[in-house]
Amino acid sequence: MDLEKIKLKLREFSRERDWEQYHTPKNLSMALSVEVAELAEIFQWSNDGGLNEIKDPDIRDHIEKEIADIFNYLVKLVDMLNMDLEKASLNKIVENSNKYPVNKAKGKSVKYTDL
Repeated sequence: MDLEKIKLKLREFSRERDWEQYHTPKNLSMALSVEVAELAEIFQWSNDGGLNEIKDPDIRDHIEKEIADIFNYLVKLVDMLNMDLEKASLNKIVENSNKYPVNKAKGKSVKYTDL
């Protein structure tokens, strides 16, 4: 995946529409939250955790579009904050590894403070 290419495409898309004026960290994080809620809504009343939904081509297409919206807003926010997403992600994995050591967390779905 070429994150820089996606950033450039999103910048171009926003500039062409004069939308950069609206792309503040607050607005982007709120838009991101709305898109996550739209994804969650697809699975909201699923009795099997969403496993049937991903088998239906129309629903799967809807899911993919919502995930793309989430990703694009996240990339736009990362770009605006001039953040190194790869570095932040890898650092967070290390942090979570320390919070959830295998010997205490394996097979458990509790918060690290309850391990």
